[in-house]
Formats: sequence, C-alpha cells, structure tokens
Amino acid sequence: MKPVEIYTTPICGFCHRAKQLLNQKGVDFLEFDVMSNPERKAEMVQRANGSRTVPQIFVGDDHVGGCDDLFALERQGKLDALLAA
Repeated sequence: MKPVEIYTTPICGFCHRAKQLLNQKGVDFLEFDVMSNPERKAEMVQRANGSRTVPQIFVGDDHVGGCDDLFALERQGKLDALLAA
C-alpha cells in the first residue's frame, strides 16, 4: 500500500471526515497538523500547487486534493486501486 499523508487542523470537520474514511478502510496515514506546525502549512501549499485549505491528502506522490476529492474517488471505486498501486 502506498504511504498516505494528510495535512489537517484539529478544528476542521472535513479533516475529521477524511480521516474517518481512511480509518474505516484500514489505511495508515501520517498526519501533519498545520495549525500547530506553521512550517508544515508552507510545505502543504507548495506540495498542493497553491491549495491553502485543509485537508490536503497525498497518496504516494499523487496529490488527491481535499475531503470531497477523496470521497469522489471512493464513490467512483478508484480509491482502493490508488491506495494499492
């Protein structure tokens, strides 16, 4: 399984939903709290091609996007393949 990284804040409902989906699928992920670690916010923005909102989700080298993008992949049946590739 590819490594999964997610940039979050503790007060973000979309972050909680995205993490909940990953947890339900049994996906281990590395979480970066950009509220507690502002240097991670700059890293996130650079990696996400300027996107400043959280969550920003990465599967391996692929930028998935945010919570809605993650759920769209799941609805389309593409998330499992992306995680396993």
